[in-house]
Amino acid sequence: MNGHNPETNGPSDWAERMRQGMPSSDRWAYLDHAAVAPLPTVAADAMRDWIDDLARNGATGWSHWRDRVEKLRRTAESLMGTDEQQIAVIRNTTEGVNLVAEGLDWHPGDNLVVPASEFPSNLYAWQQLADRDVEVRVLPVDFDHVSYDAIEAACDEHTRLVAISWIGFRTGFRIDPGRVAEIAHRHGAWLFVDAIQGLGAFPLDVEAMGIDALAADGHKWLLGPEGAGVFYIRPPLMNCLRPLGLGWNSVRHAGDFSNTDLDLKPHAGRYEGGTYNMAGIAGLEASLGWLDGMGFERIGPKILEITDHLCEKLSVIGARVSSNRTPEHSSGIVSFEMPGQSPRELVRACRERDVIINCRDGRLRASPHAYSTSDDIDRLLDVLA
Repeated sequence: MNGHNPETNGPSDWAERMRQGMPSSDRWAYLDHAAVAPLPTVAADAMRDWIDDLARNGATGWSHWRDRVEKLRRTAESLMGTDEQQIAVIRNTTEGVNLVAEGLDWHPGDNLVVPASEFPSNLYAWQQLADRDVEVRVLPVDFDHVSYDAIEAACDEHTRLVAISWIGFRTGFRIDPGRVAEIAHRHGAWLFVDAIQGLGAFPLDVEAMGIDALAADGHKWLLGPEGAGVFYIRPPLMNCLRPLGLGWNSVRHAGDFSNTDLDLKPHAGRYEGGTYNMAGIAGLEASLGWLDGMGFERIGPKILEITDHLCEKLSVIGARVSSNRTPEHSSGIVSFEMPGQSPRELVRACRERDVIINCRDGRLRASPHAYSTSDDIDRLLDVLA
């Protein structure tokens, strides 16, 4: 069924420590990280500390809060294999998509390529470009399964950009961004990657892969709160990507309100126009630091181990697994059907037994994290069987 080797995970005491840091595991078999993840204790504490500080002291600790923004940027730097100067702190993936869609210097006759299986936010922003005489080439796909040959065939000398998800939200189909970058660059196009379903779960080196821009917020596999995320941009693209939402924080002299010269920051910070979501950033920075301490390199193999185990158990009870479980394409998402049973009714039945899964496009979807256990899987199977 798969080619993953659980022995590569090493001792699992770190996974047990991780589980102890997830208070949701006291009650729930939480298998829905592809939607909204529960917060670890460190993130909840960091957010409470910020709120308490603001309540007691107002903005007197602002410089300390700003330090957390920079710590988040530095941790994201090591996570993505790039320089912190190329990372902006944003609110969500949708904001990152729109920074590229609305900021790029499009010309009539340009086209872009995007698979039909994308999450709506990675479709709407591109589709809206049709009113600027940009041709939006939406690739038909076999459910979530994106073909590199189809991407190649859709590109030509007028293609300005290819937009794609690293991991599909329906079945968890994982593509190789490096291969897509090669295709895009061969045609003189940029590559934008929606990385929300993979960042924090699997290794990513944006520079080695040739990714030009990437966005992901932290409320899924990074175990952060909603409303805080990261945006990566390669310097050549920055030179032709007009910042949106310019504000006091976009310029070199941010904080000097007597200086109104429009002198943009020479790095990705120019895309951070206004005041930050400090509570969200406090939580996300704490989560990233905590995951980094566990070892990001351990998380992906552990997730694949538990999802492989889930797929094996599902096959025993007659479930039909839709997800591609080959090593090249598998991820933390398992899409499956229970023949003759309503997915929504099963989701409801699971919740009544403190088991959290979801459904997408008429199929059940489970997405465990590295702290999930075989007991969590057994609790799910007890409801389904």
